[in-house]
Amino acid sequence: MQRGRSGVGQYVLALTRALLPLAHRHEFTLFVLEEDRPLLAFAEPAMRIVEVPEPFRSPLADIGWHQTLLPAWARRLGLDVLHVPSYRRMLWRQPCALVATIHDLAPFHLQNKYSAARMFYGRVVARRLAARQHRVIAVSETTARDLTRYFNLPRQRVTVIPNGLDHDRFQPGPAEAAKAVVATRNGVDRPFFLYVARLEHPAKNHLRLIEAFNRFKAETCSPWQLVLGGSDWHGAEVIHAAVAQSPYARDICCPGFVSDADLPIWYRAADVFVYPSLFEGFGMPPLEAMACGCPVISSGAGALAEVVGDAAVVIDPLKPAALVRELGRLAADPAARAELRRVGSARARRFSWRTNAEATVQVYAEACSPSRGTLFFPARAPAHLPPP
Repeated sequence: MQRGRSGVGQYVLALTRALLPLAHRHEFTLFVLEEDRPLLAFAEPAMRIVEVPEPFRSPLADIGWHQTLLPAWARRLGLDVLHVPSYRRMLWRQPCALVATIHDLAPFHLQNKYSAARMFYGRVVARRLAARQHRVIAVSETTARDLTRYFNLPRQRVTVIPNGLDHDRFQPGPAEAAKAVVATRNGVDRPFFLYVARLEHPAKNHLRLIEAFNRFKAETCSPWQLVLGGSDWHGAEVIHAAVAQSPYARDICCPGFVSDADLPIWYRAADVFVYPSLFEGFGMPPLEAMACGCPVISSGAGALAEVVGDAAVVIDPLKPAALVRELGRLAADPAARAELRRVGSARARRFSWRTNAEATVQVYAEACSPSRGTLFFPARAPAHLPPP
């Protein structure tokens, strides 16, 4: 879960909360690393929590625990179905019915997304593990198509369940109060564009956004600022160097990791949310921004166009000129921003964790069904598999 800071971690926390109302009809067991237990304390006593020793936190130790100890624990506890929320942790052994959530197949779309070892694992090992699952949940139609194309999974074994949205956290609020908070804490005291994503290069496309912002400033002499919220990740040093070299570096703010409590404040304070990512299997931040009343410019890569629909300005993330144009247009047109707030709010209301949880429990039932069928083992990689 990376202490709740990763996308998978947020998925686990949100799904667990949404499953709580169903705990009177089903028994749920959560396997939780010792130091992460406080993050899931809200689930007790409705759900049973089994602590995993902290030495299993590192990626290799974690994978080893999933493949060796977890199957034995599942059998000992008499579990009917085991749900693994990440493709890198899927089980080979089958102590019970297996369900996995696959959020994206980024290794097939972004060649420099991970290290060589992780790319091999995502392209080769995960493909074999996916074939061992009785049911697979895809968070978007885009990911479902990728599972059929790259993992050669039968479509009938894949269920699309879009991520939900926590509408208690992400909702409109007083923009001026939010602006006062970020001005006091971070010195962002003028209209600003916001991008929230870990500082990861090249996958999150920060360099093209910085380039577009530089051109926007040069062409318009606008007072607008740019905020890049997120913790450092692979390639962060490249992003920081680009900020430092920008002639408008004083107008670019990097506040670091944005906490759960602060995230809605940033969305409400921002005048435009920009999400130029090169690939997403879903893409939560644009929806969160919409729910908080912030107009959105989004990449259309991966599942993003599917998720934002016609409620955002959709751009090609590889073309900075298009982004420059839209930055300038929205900065100068309050009416356009107001219309995006209206349609974005309506779009965000379509995504519910309650609906997600109910559909997920249905997948559990299908995985446990005697009619689930035999498992599928792809004999070879598909011919269109891209080179590593």
